[in-house]
Amino acid sequence: MAYRHSGGPRSYLTSTMTDRFDCYYCRDNLHGKKYVKKDEKHVCTKCFDKLCANTCAECKRPIGADSKELHHKNRHWHEDCFRCVKCYKPLASEPFNARDDGKIMCGKCGSREDGNRCQACYKVVLPGSQNVEYKNKMWHEECFTCFECKQPIRTQSFLTKGEDIYCAPCHDKKFAKKCFHCKQPITSGGISYQDQPWHSECFVCKTCHKGLAGARFTSHENDVYCVDCFKTDVAKKCHGCKNPITGFGHGTNVVNYEGFSWHEYCFNCKKCCLSLANKRFVINGENIHCPDCAKKV
Repeated sequence: MAYRHSGGPRSYLTSTMTDRFDCYYCRDNLHGKKYVKKDEKHVCTKCFDKLCANTCAECKRPIGADSKELHHKNRHWHEDCFRCVKCYKPLASEPFNARDDGKIMCGKCGSREDGNRCQACYKVVLPGSQNVEYKNKMWHEECFTCFECKQPIRTQSFLTKGEDIYCAPCHDKKFAKKCFHCKQPITSGGISYQDQPWHSECFVCKTCHKGLAGARFTSHENDVYCVDCFKTDVAKKCHGCKNPITGFGHGTNVVNYEGFSWHEYCFNCKKCCLSLANKRFVINGENIHCPDCAKKV
């Protein structure tokens, strides 16, 4: 609320005398001297400054007889001390706001103090101006910026991290998981394989580029393959049946020997068909035999 000073700037009455007249306190003759009339008492300026002067609410020093004094609600100021607590504008002849906490402000600063303040620049958000309100806080539209790129967000979507605000591209770049294949942020969806995140569109067969999300696949040397391409291009061929050893289904166990591989179910004696997995065997050219049959060949 704005006020004007009660009575305006003033000083106590001072004058000179021609008749004998003594100071109320020190009894010095005031003839030809300046004096102050205080509560119907005549006081020399020295005693006034020492015994009667009010204390300035700002600088805490006495307001002497030669100083101009301003007062409001039983508080007193030197004229030069009566300033806005925010902008320090002299208020001796200006409207002012007296705050409940005792602070004195000019009208402009008082209005700013009472208004909604921008969380970025701390200036008042004027009614009718372009602004952004979020979680009961307010910003000027141009002050509501991305923490990373510093650009105004305006009508874009945004995300938060702690107290910081990010536009969607900066948030994704800084915080989103990166695809193991293309190294770009995964903004939605995605899949995980061997504790690594992938875009669904990046998780494809190395050979035919068919999407593998939700499909059967296998890996080889950090690349992934659909079942058909793995059989055709990557899998070893069984030395017995000549078909791919894929590791799927019935052919999960493999026997390796001197650079050759067999399905476990194919690693049998050529003559008696005894399974030789985890047993002694004899190689005879392209064939394998159990020890008994090898003696008969």
